[in-house]
Amino acid sequence: MEATTENRSPGKLFSWIERVGNKVPNPFLLFVYLIVVLMVATAVLSSLDVAVKNPANGELVRVNNLLSVAGIQWILPNIIKNFSGFTPLGSILALVIGAGLAEKVGLLQSLMVKMASRVSRRYASYMVLFIAFFSHISSDAALVVMPPLGALIFLAVGRHPVAGLMAAIAGVASGFTANLLIVTTDVLLSGISSEAAKAVSDTVHVSVIDNWYFMASSVIVLTIAGALLTDKFVEPRLPAWNGGNSDRLPPLTALENRGLKAAGIAALVFIALMALLVVPEHAPLRNPKTGGIIPSPFIQGIVPIIILFFFVVAIAYGAVTKQIRRADDIPQLLVDPMKSMAGFIVMVFPLSQFVAFFNWSNMGKFMAIGLTDVLESAGISGAPAFMGLMFLSAFLCMFIASGSAIWSILAPVFVPMFMLLGFHPAFAQMIFRIADSAVLPLAPMSPFLPLFLGFLQRYQKDAQLGTYYVLIFPYPLVFFTTWIVLLLAWYALGLPIGPGVYPRLH
Repeated sequence: MEATTENRSPGKLFSWIERVGNKVPNPFLLFVYLIVVLMVATAVLSSLDVAVKNPANGELVRVNNLLSVAGIQWILPNIIKNFSGFTPLGSILALVIGAGLAEKVGLLQSLMVKMASRVSRRYASYMVLFIAFFSHISSDAALVVMPPLGALIFLAVGRHPVAGLMAAIAGVASGFTANLLIVTTDVLLSGISSEAAKAVSDTVHVSVIDNWYFMASSVIVLTIAGALLTDKFVEPRLPAWNGGNSDRLPPLTALENRGLKAAGIAALVFIALMALLVVPEHAPLRNPKTGGIIPSPFIQGIVPIIILFFFVVAIAYGAVTKQIRRADDIPQLLVDPMKSMAGFIVMVFPLSQFVAFFNWSNMGKFMAIGLTDVLESAGISGAPAFMGLMFLSAFLCMFIASGSAIWSILAPVFVPMFMLLGFHPAFAQMIFRIADSAVLPLAPMSPFLPLFLGFLQRYQKDAQLGTYYVLIFPYPLVFFTTWIVLLLAWYALGLPIGPGVYPRLH
């Protein structure tokens, strides 16, 4: 392959990252060790009776000792519940069932070949990243579905699938909060920001569209930055792709073309039926109280809707191409995709325990409030305050998987602080979103990290955590830097960050 025949060794920094990353224990063992460290830390902090004051309600927050009698009494009855009730687990496995059926019948491969026939290999990176940003409308589902599609798009145009995989992960993870449309993230964070703003003013609130101008513009800027990074740096450093005949997907047969048409018709029928359930004024999937779409049963049920969509179009394609001849074929086709998730399921067991232990012990809230107090007591303001909030948010993202949970802790401090400095609370919210999103692919607490590693191992069997980190690290670095430059330029020019909303209060 032209773009990957040259095997260049990474620079010293990336070689060091890979060496260190590969010395990190298997993620399963890593979380076991982290649980032990967490238990000891909670015991020490609890014995010292250290406390921090919650700015939201004035209550003192102490660390709960996991090694105490109360801790042991909580741990043992909840171990199975922590695993089975781990929210991302069910969503990810269900999405893999839906997407796995589409992959097994050949729909995804055929679709990528069709798409690639209309896009030159030169612009494949731009295409993958832009689709990844647009896919955020499906929330966490994009993190499961988009990375393997990015790899397939690159395969279809004769480029290295790992480069496509990394570009897709960057788009859906590092760029998670950048959207062309209003999505659930806007709803969650704006509600938290509005509540925090009441501490200073009852008349200032944050709406779901108050970051829209900046975040929509970020999609264009980050698509260009990510594509250039993929083309000029990431892919040239990959070894030549030795995928045999799979490095270029074969042209579609007449039967596959008929299958795509059937899948297209099925997709249109499905979308039309969903529109009938959502668009009319009193449609059943609208919010029963407000009549709106955000939030609504439609938004809350977006994951099962996507799964059902995959099933409908995959069955239509499989029936026409003879991949599905009878109903009994469907469960058989679903076995292999679930087999590929065995390693992920094993890894989730200690991960789910660590997250539950972390929450019960109050360690996340304790860390967040303590670090926030440091910034506040230092009297940081202006541009240093921007940077302080950014780096604090990025740091906490590495330990707390939920962005809304982090913002619910930071907002009561930073929103009033920024308002007293003359800034709009939506501006503080926007700064948080940038940092929280940019480092997401690196966060060890993210349930998607082992999933991303599993995707990489499809094309690089011996890939370890260090291999993943050295490949993905340039994207958070470039996205974070690009976003900071864009933010400072936006602020200096005094541009609106949303309809009628500016960085400074008027």
